[in-house]
Amino acid sequence: MPENNVNNILRLFRSEVKIVNVGLEYFYKELKRQGVQSVHVAWQPRPKLEKELEDILSKIL
Repeated sequence: MPENNVNNILRLFRSEVKIVNVGLEYFYKELKRQGVQSVHVAWQPRPKLEKELEDILSKIL
């Protein structure tokens, strides 16, 4: 492995951890409790719709 790659990897592991949490808020709360810099994105998959409603919504959006 070239020395430059090793230095990049070492720099990554020595840097401060910053997290973007997507989904479960519990993980975000635990990270914050431990003092980890993080943000939470409240995301969930789209609900399954009937094909006709899905077609209508896709035209609107």
